[in-house]
Amino acid sequence: MSSDQILLSAENVSLHFGGAAVLSNVNFDVRKGEIRAIIGPNGAGKTSMLNCISGFYRPQAGRVMFQGHDLTKTPPHKIASLGLARTFQNIALYTGLSTLDNLMAARHIHMKQNSLQSMFYWGAAQREEVLHRQVVEEIVDFLEIAHIRKAIVGALPYGLRKRVELGRALALEPTLLLLDEPMAGMNVEEKEDMARFILDIHERRGITVILIEHDMGLVMDISNRVVVLDFGVKIGDGVPDEIKNDPAVIHAYLGQA
Repeated sequence: MSSDQILLSAENVSLHFGGAAVLSNVNFDVRKGEIRAIIGPNGAGKTSMLNCISGFYRPQAGRVMFQGHDLTKTPPHKIASLGLARTFQNIALYTGLSTLDNLMAARHIHMKQNSLQSMFYWGAAQREEVLHRQVVEEIVDFLEIAHIRKAIVGALPYGLRKRVELGRALALEPTLLLLDEPMAGMNVEEKEDMARFILDIHERRGITVILIEHDMGLVMDISNRVVVLDFGVKIGDGVPDEIKNDPAVIHAYLGQA
């Protein structure tokens, strides 16, 4: 495979907290235009891997390369400006603000006007905000949340808050989207809606996705490739059919039918 097809690569990533090894020499890559799933039991190191990619954690060894940038040496705010966005396992929204305000908050990395121009809200600053609001309104329509656009996020049902968080990540206009259990705690109907949005993000917007999810039916249906972690060690990596039939993965996580 040519190097220009690799969007992100984790190279011998190791992370520990004190004497506890969370990740041990983890290697995998993400190709442009794919949905790349990371699965494994609770405590396998999946979210820790996302945290290393997004800059929340700094691994003690190894590196994460993204389009020529070593993310392990890049400040988190600059990682976002490189084209990475994420959602969280535990929803992390501004609960006292509206849906629109939460989405607008994500547009800050694209804002060019200085604080003085924004304070007086004239000329270029006003024109810029209008353009950002157009982007946000398009995302609102895309995720079918127009009916809650002015609602306070903290008062919304769980499934809709998950959708708002996804919208905030999209407002960053990412090249690579990191989704940490986007369907956790949802009912069947909410899961179907979220799966449809993820596929639309991938197919219609051309965004590469890294997905952590425990719903194996969904993972096997929509993922191009799957990497499996167990106690911080990679035990499987391949297309869904290979993973479903891998004895190590079956023993550690999937179980027998």
